[in-house]
Amino acid sequence: MSLVARVTLTGAPGTEPEDYLFSALSVIFPDDTTNQHGDADHGVLYTSPHLPEPLHLSVTDPSKSADRQLFSHFVWNASLLLAKLIEAGTLEAADRSGSPTAALRGSGPPSAIPEDPLVSAYCSVASFDVAGKACVEMGAGTALPSILAALLGATRVAITDYPSDVVLENLRVNLAQNVKAPAAQEGNKTAAVPKNPISAAVISVDGHEWGLFDSELALTGHHAYDRVFVCDCLWMPWEHGNLQRSMDWFMKQDQDARCWVIGGFHTGRPKVAAFFDEAALAVCNLEIEAIWERDCDDHERDWAPDRGVEDVTERKRWLVVAILRRPRPQRLASG
Repeated sequence: MSLVARVTLTGAPGTEPEDYLFSALSVIFPDDTTNQHGDADHGVLYTSPHLPEPLHLSVTDPSKSADRQLFSHFVWNASLLLAKLIEAGTLEAADRSGSPTAALRGSGPPSAIPEDPLVSAYCSVASFDVAGKACVEMGAGTALPSILAALLGATRVAITDYPSDVVLENLRVNLAQNVKAPAAQEGNKTAAVPKNPISAAVISVDGHEWGLFDSELALTGHHAYDRVFVCDCLWMPWEHGNLQRSMDWFMKQDQDARCWVIGGFHTGRPKVAAFFDEAALAVCNLEIEAIWERDCDDHERDWAPDRGVEDVTERKRWLVVAILRRPRPQRLASG
């Protein structure tokens, strides 16, 4: 299933001339890929072959210029790709270990889940397993990867974005629309079973400005998370250092901790490439374990910091996928 085929818009069709034009773009420009989804009048329906029901994601309606400049009022393809990788990786790991993911599988056997094969020549897909992990998302936007992590067996999920009231409120709305905590069923034995799956994860929504660590979230979450999610947060080169410091702050210091970074090239390859400067990452005690490029149809190719002059339409189809880890201890050379 193509990445963008997983999403459809909800809400009434637009009636303005520009709405008709936008809806016809895929016909006028069949090779162009939509890389942002949703608006103030239309939410996003995320459908997966592994989910019993689609996820309903609303996006913010920012009235302030500062909130609009966060660009958190869309679902970006980077979030779609990480959600897809988390699903595939966690379910594959569960199949190998024999441990079911009850929230998604229900009572049916593993074979009852429709297949959506996802393979990679650059890493084991099971590397994206979140079961039993503590996860934190930076610049969550609509929190799609975090919601999937909560449904797939993560033990703790911290959803963070810039401390904007409208952004954080929308994150809480998306969480409430798609995840039920077991406590919601207590004391109401006659209530109908909710359509959205139940999660046992400890889930929070908090504001976090990258590089600042004086909040309760930062103080309690210092080196506390097994997995750090970063989706389409690389378009501000002036914030790369702060983002890297936040990744270092929240990520555990053990050898199994990982940070998953996915970014689109729609704002230009140089901005994205600058984030992966090895010296800058090393300052924050991070190193690249694997990095490659993947498009919306699951084609893959080697990572290239510079591809010369790129066709804009073609460039929009591709995303960089990176797995960051703590540096490995240096082995002393034998004499």
